[in-house]
Order: sequence, then C-alpha cells, then structure tokens
Amino acid sequence: MSAVDDARPLLIVNADDFALTERVSQGIIDAHRRGIVTSTSVLTLTPAFERSVAMLRDVGTIGIGVHLAAVGEDPPLLTAREIPSLVDGDGRLWNSWKVFLPRAAAGRIDPDDLRREFAAQIEAVTAAGLTVDHFDTHQNLHLWPMVHDVVVELGESVGVRRIRMTRSRQWGPVGLTVRALARRSERRLSTRGWTWPADYTGLDEAGAFGAGEMVQALGRLAASGASTTELASHPGLPDDPARDRYRWGYQWASEYEALCSGSVRAIVDELGFRPGTYADLPVPA
Repeated sequence: MSAVDDARPLLIVNADDFALTERVSQGIIDAHRRGIVTSTSVLTLTPAFERSVAMLRDVGTIGIGVHLAAVGEDPPLLTAREIPSLVDGDGRLWNSWKVFLPRAAAGRIDPDDLRREFAAQIEAVTAAGLTVDHFDTHQNLHLWPMVHDVVVELGESVGVRRIRMTRSRQWGPVGLTVRALARRSERRLSTRGWTWPADYTGLDEAGAFGAGEMVQALGRLAASGASTTELASHPGLPDDPARDRYRWGYQWASEYEALCSGSVRAIVDELGFRPGTYADLPVPA
C-alpha cells in the first residue's frame, strides 16, 4: 500500500534543535533509529553545526527542516552591520521572543534584516548537502505576522511550501495569542499552495515531555480526528556539558528516553498512526 492510499492519520514526530550540541544531534539520530522520531529541524547558528550536519548526511530516512532563528544564545550568521535591527549593542541576537516581539510590534525589527539572516540560514543547510522539506522557527517566531511573511516569501523562493502550524491548548494570554496567530496564518496560506499538519502538540509540553505526557498527547492527536498531525519534541543524550550555556530548564534526556520507549512506540501503533515526514503531507489541490 502506498502512502497516498494509506488512510491512517499521518504522524510527524519532529525533533527540534538539531545541532544545538553534538549530544543533542546524536540523541535525535538515535531516537530516529531506535524510536519514533521521523523528522528534525536544524539550527545553523551553533558551534556544533558543522559536525552535526556531517552526521545527518548519513541518515537518509529522516525528514529535514530549517529551524530558523532570530533569537537565542548563539550569534547570527551575518554581521551586525548587515542585520542591525536583529542584534543588541554587542552584535548578539535578542535572547527571547519576550524581547523580540515587542520590538517587532513597535516597528523596530527590519523585515529586510530578517530576510537576509533567514536566507543565510537556509543556504547554510542546503549548502551542507541536505534536502529541506519544511520550515519552523526557534521559539515559534513565525507565528508573528511580519516573521510569517518573511518565511513564506523565502519558502516560495526556494520551493519549500511546508510549515509548522504551532498550536496551544492553554487558556492564558500566550495560548490564546498562539491560536489567534495560527488561524491568521492558515487563512493567509490557504490559497498559496502551502501545507501543514492539521493538528499539533509540543508547545505546551516543551522541555518536559516524558513518556506519560507523550502517551496522553498522542491520544489527544488521535481523538482530534485530524488526518495529519505533528508532535514536536526536544531530545538529547544525557551528560552534555555543552548544554550548560542554554539555561532553558529542558529535560532533554527524559524526552529522548520517552521517544525511544516501548510504551510510546506501542501507542503509536495502537492508535493507528502512519509515521512520516513533512514530505508526506498531501499537496493542496
């Protein structure tokens, strides 16, 4: 039976932050080979990028996206002179969406700067010999309208029209805003030949996605009745001193163990999912 004829709901299990550190990259590859990870998205700004993409070139069965970054602890690919509105006085990216988004709302982020930096990040991945099937962003900045429009423009210029549609079940200000922005994105992309998973989980659980939480999340995806779904995760092998510079409080090793656990693999089969990648999403008519 071909993937096109398979009526089971598609499940994309994407591991974010490939190349964050070598141990994160190794954990993602291992969770693909031993567990349920089917896809990953690559950070280009990190010290481990070159060594990590060399590992990824040997894995021909995993989907690959670009994890576009305009915030974070690592320096941008371009210089402060080239992207002045994206950096602080020391030439470093703003650390968090909590700084970036108020600046964007105030018109202090130049979309041309963002376009140049994101284009350089996409080029870094493709120049490494990797085939890109989707885009997502560090800290989900692509939900913001200006960032969204830049990502869409760049995607169309390189022939990639698959994107993460981040969602939240929370009812606080962040969850409500995420849902409103996702609906806006869907409306704007519905006539432009783009596609995305119809349901998503992983934002609310980010950094604390143990096996129990993962089983529950998979149950919710199955119960939604969506024909295409994504579970986003952040795995990494334990004992990784290189991660000390990222003070996120994430439980990388616990997520790695969950993705490789027998109980999680069994529930994927029990719920009738068809594991796949963004390349398996149906092309809009």
